Amino acid sequence: MCGITGVFALNEIGRMQMIHLSNATSALAHRGPDDQGLYNDYRVALGHRRLSVIDLSNAGHQPMSDKTGRYHIVFNGEIYNYRQLRTELQQGGVEFTSDSDTEVLLQLLINKGIEALDSINGFFAFAFYDSQKEEIYLARDRFGIKPLYYHIDDDKLLFASEAKSIHNYGLEKNIDKEALSIYLQLNYIPAPHTMIEGIKKLMPGTYVKCNSNGELTFSNYYNLPTPEHFTGLSYEDAQKKLRELLEKSVEARLIADVPTGTFLSGGIDSSIITAIASKKKPDLKSFSIGFHDQPFFDETNYASATAKHLGVDHTIFSLTIDDLYSNLNDMLDSLSEPFADSSALPVYLLSKLTRDHITVALSGDGADELFAGYNKYSAFQKVLNPGIKENLALAGSSIWKYLPQSRSSKIGNTFRQLNRFAGGAKLEPKDRYWFWATFMQEKEAQSYLTSDYRGNSKHVIEELCKYIHKGSINEVLNNDLSLVLTNDMLAKVDLMSMAHALEVRVPFLDHNVVNFAQSLTVDYKINGNMKKRILQDAFKDDLPEILYNRPKKGFEVPLLPWMRGELKSRIKNEWLNPSVISDQGIFDPNAIKALTDKLFSSNPGDSHATTWALIVFQQWYKNYMISE
Repeated sequence: MCGITGVFALNEIGRMQMIHLSNATSALAHRGPDDQGLYNDYRVALGHRRLSVIDLSNAGHQPMSDKTGRYHIVFNGEIYNYRQLRTELQQGGVEFTSDSDTEVLLQLLINKGIEALDSINGFFAFAFYDSQKEEIYLARDRFGIKPLYYHIDDDKLLFASEAKSIHNYGLEKNIDKEALSIYLQLNYIPAPHTMIEGIKKLMPGTYVKCNSNGELTFSNYYNLPTPEHFTGLSYEDAQKKLRELLEKSVEARLIADVPTGTFLSGGIDSSIITAIASKKKPDLKSFSIGFHDQPFFDETNYASATAKHLGVDHTIFSLTIDDLYSNLNDMLDSLSEPFADSSALPVYLLSKLTRDHITVALSGDGADELFAGYNKYSAFQKVLNPGIKENLALAGSSIWKYLPQSRSSKIGNTFRQLNRFAGGAKLEPKDRYWFWATFMQEKEAQSYLTSDYRGNSKHVIEELCKYIHKGSINEVLNNDLSLVLTNDMLAKVDLMSMAHALEVRVPFLDHNVVNFAQSLTVDYKINGNMKKRILQDAFKDDLPEILYNRPKKGFEVPLLPWMRGELKSRIKNEWLNPSVISDQGIFDPNAIKALTDKLFSSNPGDSHATTWALIVFQQWYKNYMISE
């Protein structure tokens, strides 16, 4: 796991950007604290920060070149089947000088070509340069577990693991209006967009070739399978197959030359990963985080029960809101583009504290999107097959919006969910999906912006909902895998874990597991009120009974009481100060005032989510649009 960056020069002006390589590489030091490497020739300059996980020797140093000096690579990620690939290459006469998966990837690309990506099991972002042909390839893993940003103009191609590295090359920075509108709606910015015009994210499952003329050729080497040809396996046989695939995936992801453990939140997904890993690694350590002064958000009792049941050495980091506040600035400053999923903060803290014990952690990310774990999947199902409760919820649609709504209490959350359900159920499938995926609709997002910053995001929304046609569960799952998983869940884990040089691996996103999940009929995944049915049933004998038949809860942060307390002064006097807003010229002062009034009222609704998005944006703006 590492950080990469580089310049592919198209002319002499582009070559001048190479003087920034060292600073651009150093900007990624948090991703790779163990080593820094630089390489440059006439056409290319490559930078690498290393987090040593496999082959800790100097033989794994990057940028890595073959013995002829023709080929060069910088690589961020892990190749789990590198030993098998290495053996196959050796049988073809290839000689190796290290035990690293980087050298295996380099030789695979040299000997098999870019088409060899199909044979890789892992997660990655890399740049591969052929100095003889003067062309470079950039590639990103199938599901976008690892990020890769790029910029292309008449003079050069720039790339990096994070936008902050590209900022070091001195590009002009202008806000992308479409991205800003989408950000306010989603609280994150989906690929290929970023907040800065001219900087893009490479799409998952994609590689791009750039030649010396600056011609870019994009290719998809992996597309998410659509559930059209279902497996003929019985439900019982499908459970056995799922167990087999997950066990292989976890076993592969335990391979490391450094201490390895798991995140154990207390939910089904991380508990399954921990259960499998504990059988493969008897000395396994697991870690969780909770807020002892906010019991509504604390699920550590479930994590403790699971760890005790499995006999795992478990550590609970019991925190308070004060701990969140004391780490707020550091977390916000680690973001090189706005990202306002508030659960990023506890993931930041969990990663920070876990890194003192291990270097690699396995997580349960991906299971909800693969096997229908979120409450909204039940909502979609109920819209298609409404009952008495659903009809009553719709009948009360004019009432719910006037009742107190908040994620911070049981009754407030119930009213919030009723209002959301009623609001989305009456819409057409694509609009319903977007309504339930967002915190606000485009019209409301535009109302927060001045006329100079109102970008039309309708065509972007259309593309982001590309799998939705009739609103079936499979369509929703596919769209969530493409949109929510890649751009929110995986981005969050990468940003927060790599801020502390902690590598997080995701066994549910082994492409063999994903392909199998896509071959299952909907009733194997969700049946009535039972979500993640096959996953729960396949591992029921491994886990404590307490995990079953309990409400799904996310990695929530008690934002509302926090904003009404410790953050209130900074909201009013710093981030959303009327004079600051007016001078900035991006947000409408009247809309911001109305938002803060609602935040501190008796019926805040989801105002704290929008406020949080603005806080994150303002801190990013200060760091990257003003300070530099």
